[in-house]
Amino acid sequence: MVLAPFRTAVLALALLASAFGLSLTGPAVAQKPFPYGAELRLDANPMKGSKRLPWLQFSENGSVEIDLWCASGQGNAVIVDRSITIVPTGLRNNQCSQQQLEADKDLLTKLMQVTAWRWDGFLLVLEGPDILRWRPASN
Repeated sequence: MVLAPFRTAVLALALLASAFGLSLTGPAVAQKPFPYGAELRLDANPMKGSKRLPWLQFSENGSVEIDLWCASGQGNAVIVDRSITIVPTGLRNNQCSQQQLEADKDLLTKLMQVTAWRWDGFLLVLEGPDILRWRPASN
């Protein structure tokens, strides 16, 4: 019975700390922000006979540059907290092979199904039915 006031005080302190975003178990881990303005390259190997890799570049105004295996263009992105939606608005084919067209179609479908993002070390992970990993360009 003597511990009841102590438990109440600890619970109140924990609720107060939670309300201010503090942790009683250790320092808070800072989340890396979304990489607006960075060129993000797909974490994959180039197609046979090419050095090209798909890349994305998001702007804070909601636009996204999309460069696939062959096609390229623009899109819109809505990023709120850890959720993300990507909608292509205009892509142009650049005299692609059938293999590149199929790969572009597949990657574009996966991009349009993305619902969340997170960091995994230095890789940006876009989550949906498929996981897509992107490396910030180092050049």
